[in-house]
Amino acid sequence: MNNFVCLYDGTFNNLLNLIYYLIINKIKPNQIINERKYCISLFDNVVKPNINCVFEIYLIGKENFRLCNYVFRTSYEYKEILIYYFILNAFKYKDKTKYMRNLICVNRTLKLANYVSRENHKMKGFLRFTETKKGFLYAEVEPENNILDLIAFHFKKRLSNENWVILDKKRDRLCFYNKKDLFIVKKSDIASIKIEISKNETEIENLWRCFFNTIGIKERENKRCQMNFMPKKYWKNILEMRNE
Repeated sequence: MNNFVCLYDGTFNNLLNLIYYLIINKIKPNQIINERKYCISLFDNVVKPNINCVFEIYLIGKENFRLCNYVFRTSYEYKEILIYYFILNAFKYKDKTKYMRNLICVNRTLKLANYVSRENHKMKGFLRFTETKKGFLYAEVEPENNILDLIAFHFKKRLSNENWVILDKKRDRLCFYNKKDLFIVKKSDIASIKIEISKNETEIENLWRCFFNTIGIKERENKRCQMNFMPKKYWKNILEMRNE
């Protein structure tokens, strides 16, 4: 039996439109794959439908839409088909969908969405900005999930009077903020940015390290407990932990 595969362009909106098209036409795919990641197989029946319908949030509700959006941000290999089955059930159960934990698609969706939500929360606390010679603030992150825009909207509110740049090193994406608008682009699409730390920043970093080391009680140091609150995978981008 052929494996029925549907392709889409890799964007969240196109995926939702495709899923809506499949549901209203009662088409059940075996897989839904980003066309840029698809590897040709002789046993696959591959289609990229000409979609003539538009998905609307009210069809499943805001909370279900948020859950789908968070799952899409993960690196889970079968996230597209998972979102398909979740939306299929959301059409039926509406706002009660998240309580249907006996369904595998709902249970896995909630777990993945919570994973993204937790990482987003941690990143807001662990992200460290550095002042550059050119006057803007600069920070680097390497999140497991694609949450750069979620982090950016948070700091747009927190640092609305500053110019800043956040680099997602794992996905080679940059977010710029110019005290007014946000721009997210691929790092490879722009000229290289030379980051030079300002003299004032160097002094501040040295003072912060001194303060951090001074207030710690060496006899009560507990690395295992510390890692529970501040996972080790984030340490290389946290000023006070870089030398650990």
